Amino acid sequence: MSFKKQDIYKALETITAPGEGKSLIENNNVTNVVTFGNEVIVDVTISNPTLQAKKKIETEISKAIHTNIDKNITVKVNVKVVASAPKENPNQIRGKEIPNIKNIIAIASGKGGVGKSTITANTAISLAKMGFNVGVLDADVYGPSQHLMFDVERAKPLSVNVNGRSKMKPVENYGVKLLSLGFFTNPDQAVIWRGPMASKALNQLIFDADWGELDFLLIDLPPGTGDVHLSIVQALPINGAVVVSTPQNIALADAKKGVAMFQQESINVPVLGIIENMAYFTPEELPENKYYIFGKDGAKNLAEDIKTKFLGEIPLVQSIREAGDVGHPVALQEGTILENSFKDITKEMVSELLKRNANLPPTEVVRITTMSGCSTK
Repeated sequence: MSFKKQDIYKALETITAPGEGKSLIENNNVTNVVTFGNEVIVDVTISNPTLQAKKKIETEISKAIHTNIDKNITVKVNVKVVASAPKENPNQIRGKEIPNIKNIIAIASGKGGVGKSTITANTAISLAKMGFNVGVLDADVYGPSQHLMFDVERAKPLSVNVNGRSKMKPVENYGVKLLSLGFFTNPDQAVIWRGPMASKALNQLIFDADWGELDFLLIDLPPGTGDVHLSIVQALPINGAVVVSTPQNIALADAKKGVAMFQQESINVPVLGIIENMAYFTPEELPENKYYIFGKDGAKNLAEDIKTKFLGEIPLVQSIREAGDVGHPVALQEGTILENSFKDITKEMVSELLKRNANLPPTEVVRITTMSGCSTK
């Protein structure tokens, strides 16, 4: 009994290179396959230069070949793994595309407690109500909250088989697909991870997930400018970033740093705009009054100073907090002022994204414009 070279390629289709998100065959990692007698030689090139990654690929290839070849045949497998040389401009941080995800937007804030996760959840729901296919990746490793805001705290992502590989199926609610580390951690215990561990966990959520067809993937980043942010921009080709801030000077100073991070030459992610949260407070008994508790027009003025689009403002309203706490974001409440506020901000964000995507095929732009009902005009 014997085997053919096609049998080897079929086995290699079941293996994913570390951090690549595609099979060795799809990603053109396999440079040569030679068979003679019962011996197989496989030459593989991967982007990860670490010894651990090379050993892992060697083991997985050998195992896959032995599994897919008739058990009555004794096969000697010889795997040669080399790291690919860095391509042009090695200082440029740039991620890999995820098939079937058209636009990836990072939602960030320089300072914690400004409502970034609330903005992310409500923006995602607004996009879904416009007819888009939307996903949310909760990348706030140390304080995930999206599983709470979407009322899926007790849910667990299922395992699905995609082209012979096991992947996570995101949890879905309110028309939005969601993956969060909150699904996998104990709510009563702190997550105490160093940067590499956090990065590895995020890569699994990104590349080991079956997101399906998405028009938008929103990434809820942690506050600040640290390891997680760099891991995300290294792993994914971010189309644009949105920065959330309150009007107060301390928050604005940190928001300015957040914008500067995305504008670093090595990162160079376009900032679509700034959103001002908790812009003012209006008491229920005095609906015509506005009290600027944290200052007035702070984020709007910052956007003008740094020549970035001001996407809009969200007032400080108790119902926003209450809705998030019970897992029913206010953007779901039809016909309310708050639903319209989030809808307007979301349209502004999509409009800025269309401008940023001006170099994409016209059909892509037209399709987005038609579905959302908004345009750059």
